[in-house]
Amino acid sequence: MMPDETIVAIATPLGEGGLAVIRISGAQAFAIADKCFQPVGKSSLKPCAAPTHTIQFGKIVRDEKIIDEVLLAVLRAPRTFTREDTVEISCHGGLLPAKLVLDALLTNGARLAEPGEFTRRAFLNGRIDLAQAEAVADLIHSRTELALAAANEQLAGKLSQRINQLRDDLMLTLAHVEAHIDFPDEDISPDTKDKLLQRLENGISFMDELLRTANEGQILRRGIRAAIVGRPNAGKSSLLNQLLGRDRAIVSPIAGTTRDTIEETANIRGLPVIFIDTAGLREARDEIELEGIRRSRESLASAEFILHVLDASEPLTEADKNYLAEFADKKRILVLNKTDLPIKLVLPVETINLQPATCSACSLSGQGIEALKDAIKNLVWAGEIKSEMLQVMINSRHQDALNRARTTARQATDALRADATLELVAMDLRIAANAVGEIVGKTTTEDLLDSIFSAFCIGK
Repeated sequence: MMPDETIVAIATPLGEGGLAVIRISGAQAFAIADKCFQPVGKSSLKPCAAPTHTIQFGKIVRDEKIIDEVLLAVLRAPRTFTREDTVEISCHGGLLPAKLVLDALLTNGARLAEPGEFTRRAFLNGRIDLAQAEAVADLIHSRTELALAAANEQLAGKLSQRINQLRDDLMLTLAHVEAHIDFPDEDISPDTKDKLLQRLENGISFMDELLRTANEGQILRRGIRAAIVGRPNAGKSSLLNQLLGRDRAIVSPIAGTTRDTIEETANIRGLPVIFIDTAGLREARDEIELEGIRRSRESLASAEFILHVLDASEPLTEADKNYLAEFADKKRILVLNKTDLPIKLVLPVETINLQPATCSACSLSGQGIEALKDAIKNLVWAGEIKSEMLQVMINSRHQDALNRARTTARQATDALRADATLELVAMDLRIAANAVGEIVGKTTTEDLLDSIFSAFCIGK
């Protein structure tokens, strides 16, 4: 990546639509746009001559041929997302108009942007920190309102403020320790030592508070996987359709209708849950069903919890008993389906003693589905989802950095309390401060930035 180059990319999803937006950012953004843009009307201006934050109407021209009529936004640095001169061109949607506009800009000196390069420039130019940059991706990929709210809180800098305060406290403690290293004749007074230890303990407690949000944060960001399992014709596909609120899976009275796994995401009480409808578990009768059951087993292995669907209108079979025992160690909810029919199912005593969550439902009418959604939420998220929790939900990268910071901060605390060599205390504190700084990008490497921004789409 060359920061002095002017980059361009299509910022809207590819495909047919009403509009497409092409974004240009860099020192030559206006000059490059000038070569392609032909103003239309008395008040419309070339980008170089236009005031900042104005919209110009005109045409994109290449080789004296009109490509499209467009609206062109002129955004002058530093009041832009990247803090660079920026042009955004709105043309007609569709693959060809957007591609031809993009080609015209590339021909006149722009370079195609790499994935996440606009956001990376916003970070490098001090517009946002690294945690806020990650929130941009979270915002784009949000699948529920709770996930959207958490991303907006992080983008607003709520997490960054707390992280910066934590790092400042560690740096302040480090400065005190290094001052005493420089002046070895002056011992740390008991009062000063107590204050330093208290600051470190407060920092460790805050890290513990943040680390407790890691699981919930990852659920909101990537969702949680739930496999729907059970014997053929127990009503798994009908249950999936009810949870999704639409007919996604084929439903048939013929056992073994589902021959492959089907994955769909549903909003369950604000949480993104990825439901996997699996082939019915039984002895396979042909090669296709055998492959479907193999895939079902793979889905079971990767799922965080299962919905084990049982046909409540039939007595428990040996296969049911085997599957109840097989899934006993898995986080699960037993769904007693077909409760609109006479109940003939009796759960074994050993299953009842394990106290798995149990819900009665009728996947045909939808009765019991709301109670099942409540049970799913309670299984994966303990307690109430409070708005203040959304402000500081960390991701897996933050979790790794905080774990390293906590370990070395605890070592520094123990060493300081035991009157160990101050050089060792300072080394641990420096490692802890650097690890915390990684979260907001105050200590970074090119490899870290490449890893984060490569997951972004090209136009962002």
